[in-house]
Amino acid sequence: MKRRIPLLPILIFIILFLSLNFYVLSGFKTLVLSPLTSLIFWTTVLGISAALISSFRRIESRGMDTFFKVSTHAFLILLISELVFAIFLIPGDLYRLVSGESRNLKWVTFAFCMFISTIMVFLYGMIQGKYAYRVIKHILTFEDLPEAFEGFTITQISDVHAGSFKNKKAIQKGIDLINEQQSDLFVFTGDLVNNKASEILPWIEYFAQIKAPYGQFSVLGNHDYGDYVKWETEHKKRENLEHLKSYHQQLGYKLLLDEHVELKKDGQKIILAGVENWGLGFGQRGDLKSALKHVKPSEFKILLSHDPSHWETEVKTEPAKVHLTLSGHTHGMQFGIEAFGIKWSPVKYRYAHWAGIKKEDGRVLNINRGFGFLGFSGRIGIWPEITVIELRRTN
Repeated sequence: MKRRIPLLPILIFIILFLSLNFYVLSGFKTLVLSPLTSLIFWTTVLGISAALISSFRRIESRGMDTFFKVSTHAFLILLISELVFAIFLIPGDLYRLVSGESRNLKWVTFAFCMFISTIMVFLYGMIQGKYAYRVIKHILTFEDLPEAFEGFTITQISDVHAGSFKNKKAIQKGIDLINEQQSDLFVFTGDLVNNKASEILPWIEYFAQIKAPYGQFSVLGNHDYGDYVKWETEHKKRENLEHLKSYHQQLGYKLLLDEHVELKKDGQKIILAGVENWGLGFGQRGDLKSALKHVKPSEFKILLSHDPSHWETEVKTEPAKVHLTLSGHTHGMQFGIEAFGIKWSPVKYRYAHWAGIKKEDGRVLNINRGFGFLGFSGRIGIWPEITVIELRRTN
């Protein structure tokens, strides 16, 4: 399926954000606020900002590192400040527009339309965008791929975050799209839940529908360990993790915990390994050496590792060459632009490579943009992803 990019919402958002900035800044030239109005204005801005920061401290936003928290707060506080300013400016401008005294008739009309459009863009992201699944296909070539695996296909999803889901019909649509790919192998690269194992229970019957001839395999992500909520006892936390592991079984997924399996075809094989979560700033539990124990350096290897910083730090320099690593974790920050040759998201300031394929010294990394969402209940410009990878031999 060809990837479809809804360009209109992206363009509207860019135009709106720039126009809102210009509109607010131009308003400083003509706006004179009384002391009382100024007090009301700044109280509103600070009050909304304080409420926003408080809301981000709730359970659903925990697990974001300092960079994500600071950048998200700063962006949203800036946007809210501008919106409040616009609310103060627009009534006066509309009055001057009617009376013929507007500072710029065309500009006020344009800015007002863009102000409405931005609300529509955010509503789209929160209602439709977070379920606007995209199938992204990659053909990867390797000179030492066993001949029997020429054309072998893998479907990957990541970061389900089941605790954020509400729309069963939309989730079923995503599951159907996964099964339509008819791949040889299905893999899930971590973060099944936000914090607690029970979050997946209403969705087991959905994700258990996913089947592939060579099996369904999974690994754990940083959110799966319950690190971001308070537990009555350490025993309760460990019990939660054990429940989560058993739910992987109910889903029909083989959970790889620093171990590997052999996938055999026509007398040849490839290695599929999986590690527990290993990420800079997100817990370094995984043991790559254990996952590849007794594996020959010459064997073709695919690794499931939730956090791409593992690839950058350890995997790409591992002497026992790992040919392909599949990760997730970044979500593309659920906000950005991927159109007209532009690929940008604020997450780039935390992860230089944050989505898609990266190649280095014959080793390949793919970062899935995530199936679900967390924190911000929506996606704008960075849509939920189903990755399909086809393996081929170099000619």
